Amino acid sequence: MASLLRFLPKRADATASRSSLDGNVVSDEKVPAKIAQESDVFSVNSREIVTVEDPGLNPGELSFAEDTAGGMGRHLGVFTCTLLIVGRIIGTGIFSTPSSILNSVGSVGASLMLWVLGFVLSFCGLFIWLELGTMFPRSGGEKVYLEAIYKKPRHLATVLYAANSIVLGFTVSGCVVFASNILVAAGVEATRWNERGIALGVIFFVTILHGLVPKVGVLIMNGLSLFKVVLLLFVVVTGWVVLGGNTRVKDPHAMFRNAFAGSSHSSFDYATATYKVLSAYSGWSNVNYVLNNVKDPVRTLKIAGPLGLGICAVMYLLANVAYFAAATKQEIDSTGVTVASLFFGNVFGAQAQKALTVFVALSALGNVVTVTFASARVAQELAKEGIPLPFGNKFWASNWPTGKSPLPGMIIHLIPSVIVILGPPPSVAYPFILDVQGYPGQIINLFVVVGLFWLRWTKPYVTRPFKVWWPAAVFFLAASVFLLVAPFLRPPGGIGDTPPLPYYLYCLVGICVMVAGVIYWAAWRVVPRWFGYEFVPRKESLSDGTVVTLFSAAKID
Repeated sequence: MASLLRFLPKRADATASRSSLDGNVVSDEKVPAKIAQESDVFSVNSREIVTVEDPGLNPGELSFAEDTAGGMGRHLGVFTCTLLIVGRIIGTGIFSTPSSILNSVGSVGASLMLWVLGFVLSFCGLFIWLELGTMFPRSGGEKVYLEAIYKKPRHLATVLYAANSIVLGFTVSGCVVFASNILVAAGVEATRWNERGIALGVIFFVTILHGLVPKVGVLIMNGLSLFKVVLLLFVVVTGWVVLGGNTRVKDPHAMFRNAFAGSSHSSFDYATATYKVLSAYSGWSNVNYVLNNVKDPVRTLKIAGPLGLGICAVMYLLANVAYFAAATKQEIDSTGVTVASLFFGNVFGAQAQKALTVFVALSALGNVVTVTFASARVAQELAKEGIPLPFGNKFWASNWPTGKSPLPGMIIHLIPSVIVILGPPPSVAYPFILDVQGYPGQIINLFVVVGLFWLRWTKPYVTRPFKVWWPAAVFFLAASVFLLVAPFLRPPGGIGDTPPLPYYLYCLVGICVMVAGVIYWAAWRVVPRWFGYEFVPRKESLSDGTVVTLFSAAKID
């Protein structure tokens, strides 16, 4: 109790010393009395941590203690959180994307520079999310930060994020890639329905795994993430051996002579390639979505975030060098296979190429397992905030049936995944839908970064256990604006990645999803007032300890 009292002001406009999470005083600043009247107190690893916070910054309807109640509690350490990031970032992109990036920019030198740029931009984004994640160590990621920053109109930020997260919150590409590669490895011809059948089996298996046996799910998730690390390490070490000579590759240095020869001069080519590189790095914020389950969340996030992204970035760059050492640009352009397949074929032979399909399938499965784990927690957090959902919020916010894992939240993630797998024809629809999925996410990222600067300006006294260097945040802000504008740039010939659809259509569809969120919010918060009613919140504790916000209609006095 004494440790709490020393942080509270003794009189109005008192000077309050703020403490970092390791107990060291980080600043002595004037804190308005009304700000210093409320503190969050929570125990992590048998330590009591006290932070002085502005009550007006509390995200959503639930307090910290209410938001973190229920479920398995804090069971994820630094090791698992690092693998949570590694497993999310390393999917199937690193095995295929390097060849398409090389084709876009025209040279090895330009391609490698873009991978370095992606590495720098990703770290800038990570540090922004570290600042916000350590300020608000709750599950939900961007949902929490938008709620804390954009208070008015009330609940609009939550509903907009929910529209993107629920409507576009599917995991399709990993399921389909697993299915197609397994069929190739088995020597079975891929048809429309056997591929879809396997993809459905994957998403149902992962949902049941995490929903009913969560501890086993975490073990499998960690095992598949470690497998990806070992696989990429194998590629990197093999690349060093190839560069050293005495292998089947005749001239491993051919691609690195005049590395920038043939570089593209088209801004559209570089914009497209940059988008692909950043997509390959996506996943560095994965721990921010599950912080309610993380031991000592602030310390763990500050370690696992840079460590996980750093491991991936180094291996990505070295894997690209290995790929280009084992194949020429002419081979990459003419064969029509992925650069990883060329690498295994040129170095080890045809049997190794077939084995690679199994490796890629397992990597895709690991990505599905990791994404589902985090997405379910986000869906649960949205339900806990009281966003109107079919069949009531109590079910979707619960940890039914085990009391430990949010199976209902996984069902929210499962439904759009099944619809996308079954519904559209795959050849054009899958790439288009993935593009649609990404664009609203970029809009949300832009608002998060702008919100960071707003908090810095309006709430300078708030405790920040981690603080991003502001030029890095400006750099990421500029990149976010670029990624929102670039898709509208007319490509050569006016043909985009998903012909015959217009190249800008996916951006418009993504914006329409956000507009639909505004309409849904208005129907919930504005229209009832026209008839003299409003929805009033109340809180209810479920049998598993989870606290959920429920709204009831009440007549306005």
